[in-house]
Amino acid sequence: MSETPVSGPIGLPTLEAQLARQLALIGHGGEDWTRPRTHPEGHVYDVVIVGGGQSGLAAAFGLLRERVSNILVIDEGAEGFEGPWETYARMVTLRTPKGLTPMDFGVPALTVQAWYEAQHGAQGWEALDKIPRGRWMDYLRWYRRVLALPVRNDTKLSRIEPLAAEGLHRLHIEGAAPLLARKVVLATGIQGGGEWFTPDFIREALPREVYAHTSEPIDFASMAGKRIGLLGGGASAFDNANMALSLGVGAVEVFMRRKALPRVNPIRFMERVGFTARYPALSDAEKHRVIGSFLGHNQPPTNDTFQRAASWPGFALHLGAPWLSVAYENDEVVVTTPQGQHRFDFVVLSTGLVSDPKLRPELADVADAVACWRDRYTPPAGQENALIDAHPYLGPGFELTACHAADAPRLHGLFAFNYSALVSLGLSASALSGMKTALPRLIRAIADQLFLDDREALIEEFVAYDEVEFLGEWPAPVEGVTA
Repeated sequence: MSETPVSGPIGLPTLEAQLARQLALIGHGGEDWTRPRTHPEGHVYDVVIVGGGQSGLAAAFGLLRERVSNILVIDEGAEGFEGPWETYARMVTLRTPKGLTPMDFGVPALTVQAWYEAQHGAQGWEALDKIPRGRWMDYLRWYRRVLALPVRNDTKLSRIEPLAAEGLHRLHIEGAAPLLARKVVLATGIQGGGEWFTPDFIREALPREVYAHTSEPIDFASMAGKRIGLLGGGASAFDNANMALSLGVGAVEVFMRRKALPRVNPIRFMERVGFTARYPALSDAEKHRVIGSFLGHNQPPTNDTFQRAASWPGFALHLGAPWLSVAYENDEVVVTTPQGQHRFDFVVLSTGLVSDPKLRPELADVADAVACWRDRYTPPAGQENALIDAHPYLGPGFELTACHAADAPRLHGLFAFNYSALVSLGLSASALSGMKTALPRLIRAIADQLFLDDREALIEEFVAYDEVEFLGEWPAPVEGVTA
């Protein structure tokens, strides 16, 4: 009995030829249908996407599929270093299952599996447990290149100025001329809806050079032999502990407020039962209850990440050990917990983030108009949650909504496709688990707005349309006979 032949790698050029064929078969591309705008200041984009990571790239491809190609993606990072994967993310592998298909829009040759198998064969994919972090970034670089997405790097947005009377937004760029856009998509990732959280008692007591948030660049290699205290028990805490110890840090002690390690990952349930796709259909009360429970969980580390970190001789874990106070004495950080005092050379904070449009400098001109959950829903007594309250109350297509109708024109055309969408639309914009169902919702909303903004002109053009298509005559003309 012969064995089934092993499928070897076909190479990226062959895969890219397959992709081109598949895109042609589904009618990708074609003439834009949007109506161009003119402005004395220069070109007007139909859509500017802020953020060139996975969400921004996928949104750009989605718009191209809808024949909206007058778009631009901007990112403040250097080319190939957009998003967290090669900047501050420190996990060895992604935490999500490898089989998710978040950003291919159903095009087989665009999946990460197709890309990986083209280089390593089907056996290589089968042997892979989770996707290595660096390989995921390589896939995103390929995705951008093979789709020829219009991305401008080293471009930092400082402020969005609404030009409500013209139906536009002026995007102020650090060190460069402003951009004009009809629609702006904030595909700015997990931190793009607010800011990383640093407790006040740490900020007020410690010099800035002796602490860092896990979201920041940290030169662990320069701390060989040093002692690091790490506050927080979520997945990123163990990612950072492992990386620090692998780079020669002498000791890393992780401190958790909880008395037991987090063991349940609610995202896995959401993936299995359709929560990511159907969540937007819930009522506000149901959404509040779901996200209240979700925020009550710390995402646990993957089993391999925990074992990897715990295997280092310099690793220690303190449960039921919140930091009561910190001080800086004799070039040491002194941390006080219910278990006593601990001294470190440096401390790292895995303390999460806060979503609030008022914290975003680029929204300074419009944040006062943005409706938040506190403005739209009052939970029953005892279920109040300040973290939920501060999230923006988004429309069904990730659009920012206004507290008052008079402010709606200032916000028209602004979309928050980042982690701040969590309460309104669930695990969606910046989570691989939810992108597959979130992207079509976003793209449809943008295209609908573009269409509706131009509906008067489009309807008039339709009514006046008189291009002749049928050329037949009756009675049929007789050859040689003229009228």
